[in-house]
Amino acid sequence: MPAGLTALRIRMVAALVGLGVVTVAFLAGVWAVFYGVCVLFDVGIAAQVAFGATAVTLVTIGALEYRQIETIEHLADAHRVDRETAPALSETATRVAAQLDVPEPTIAVSERDAPEAMAVGLRPNAVHLVLSLGTIEALDDDELEAVIAHELAHVGNRDAIVMTLVSLPVVLADGLGSRIDRIENPGMMALVTVPLRALSGGVWIVGRTITARFSRARELAADRAAAEATGSPAALASALRRLDREIADTPNRDLREAAGVSSLSILSLEPAEPEKVMLGPDGATEPSYWWLRARLHRLERFLFATHPPTEERIDALADRE
Repeated sequence: MPAGLTALRIRMVAALVGLGVVTVAFLAGVWAVFYGVCVLFDVGIAAQVAFGATAVTLVTIGALEYRQIETIEHLADAHRVDRETAPALSETATRVAAQLDVPEPTIAVSERDAPEAMAVGLRPNAVHLVLSLGTIEALDDDELEAVIAHELAHVGNRDAIVMTLVSLPVVLADGLGSRIDRIENPGMMALVTVPLRALSGGVWIVGRTITARFSRARELAADRAAAEATGSPAALASALRRLDREIADTPNRDLREAAGVSSLSILSLEPAEPEKVMLGPDGATEPSYWWLRARLHRLERFLFATHPPTEERIDALADRE
């Protein structure tokens, strides 16, 4: 087994262990919050209530995992296609799958202009390849084949499964936080919502850190595998360069719509800089504390970046020529 693939397998095990620890900590936190509130109000069945709340959370986690592919396709605004509706795309995917010795994927196409490309699934024989029109239309045939090879390399390396799993804590914590934020005038519910909001924030940070560290390694491994399968590192390098330019030219609002699947896509879909909307009657007033917001955004990207710099990936591919 190549040294790079061995290192990736080690990172996969570490990511799954991290996922388990984060999930257990999250469930323990949910139990502690409800138990503490019940004790505070002298509820005689505090342990049972806390257990019930934790059980509901666990069932929710299971349901999210079961529907993870559908959820991701929904976030990507993608619909499935077949050989009749997308013959050229299906033929390319079939050929690349054979080259990589992986099952032929189900293909879904997003109508978005943002350049999305990802492979998701919990089993190698049930992987979905999601591509946006922004990706398909931006690339020539060789570049598109290289991108598909990159995504299906994630299947061959088995990291598509792990990435689908380890992204769950972030999705779950983000969803819980969003629901709490929508509660108006919580009143006494604040005794539950405030600690749960803090818990979801902590889980989001730790989960995203785990995801980011694993994701950076898996992208480089998929680049290497795709270059070997297609025999053309230059085609993938050209595709990465072209898609990077497309992302830079995509409006921030479109990138925000695609942010939910950013960690799964071939390149990060998060804006390089926060959107700056000038204020005042003449539009010449900078938003308050803009300098701080810009620095915090750059710090967030440094800590939670899910992809290596594009130029670093292109240089690595050039070394394989």
